[in-house]
Amino acid sequence: MHRKALGKGLEALIPSSGPGTMEAPRSSLREIPIEQVEPNPFQPRTRFDEAALRELADSILATGILQPIVVRRRTESDGFQLVAGERRLRAAQMAGVDQIPAVVKDVDDREMLELALVENVQREDLNAIDEAKGYHSLATRLTLTHEQISQRVGKHRSVVTNALRLLALPAEIQDMVSRGTLSAGHARALLSLDSAGEQLATARYIHSKGFSVRRTEALINRKLRRKHARPRTRSADLAEVENKLQQRFSTKVTIRAGRKGGKVEFEYYGPEDLERLLEAWAVL
Repeated sequence: MHRKALGKGLEALIPSSGPGTMEAPRSSLREIPIEQVEPNPFQPRTRFDEAALRELADSILATGILQPIVVRRRTESDGFQLVAGERRLRAAQMAGVDQIPAVVKDVDDREMLELALVENVQREDLNAIDEAKGYHSLATRLTLTHEQISQRVGKHRSVVTNALRLLALPAEIQDMVSRGTLSAGHARALLSLDSAGEQLATARYIHSKGFSVRRTEALINRKLRRKHARPRTRSADLAEVENKLQQRFSTKVTIRAGRKGGKVEFEYYGPEDLERLLEAWAVL
């Protein structure tokens, strides 16, 4: 069952005049110079769809801005700071308009942070990493528990907890999820692997092969079964060196020790990946 959001949303800023609408009272509306509005410093969204912004900019040129942005006054100057409506602000800037309709509200940093985060994490188009970072900000900056966050954003606590787990992945994998190269489902499957190096190597491999989430889960389950089937005779030092090599070269590395010597095996996933490794070893 979908839980209703209990925290403040845009309705707390712009009173609703009827079902499905959010219109500000005329007396609270004003036109402000767009150049005087600075971005929201608590904005969790890091990527904006340029094509969607262009469509919105074209709509603004044709029909104007139908819903005002929400701002607060800057304490150190005569300008304004955005509270909500960054897509509208960016599209209006893209459209080249000079004035933008705005509702000026008196909110403190804590309220502004919560409104910005809650507004964004409730959007369907927010990528999984930005969503997780939004939850993390709510947890760390506002000292909210996972249960309290779930109440604010109207999602079950398990959704919040599973999203936050993605932030334990290496930065490169997080970036792949942000760009849409890997899905959140792929990323969650990678969390089962023990080391960052193995996670990176597997992420590169499944991307190169175009694996589905289900096929990725099957691959990782096979890896885990093989690992658990091996006798635990390897030294902790060798395992640590293996992990460091995997992180350094972003590929699967296996050290096979013998009585006097051994082998170090590097996996590669195609000619380009082999060339990358050869360049890293200064062979090319």
